[in-house]
Amino acid sequence: MKTTELRQKDVAALKVEVKELQRAHFGLRMQKATQQLTNTATIRTARRDIARAKTILVEKLAADTSAK
Repeated sequence: MKTTELRQKDVAALKVEVKELQRAHFGLRMQKATQQLTNTATIRTARRDIARAKTILVEKLAADTSAK
């Protein structure tokens, strides 16, 4: 997912997005463990997508607290 798409979402939507990405990452890890995953690079991209979403979430939370 692109950064611009994530920045357009609000805090609640970002939390949901992080949960969905984590669920997808878990599924990829299970596929790898059972030898069903053919493209192992998807695990890396999923992990980076989670990090990207969490970073933007923290930025938005910090902006909200500093604005108050």
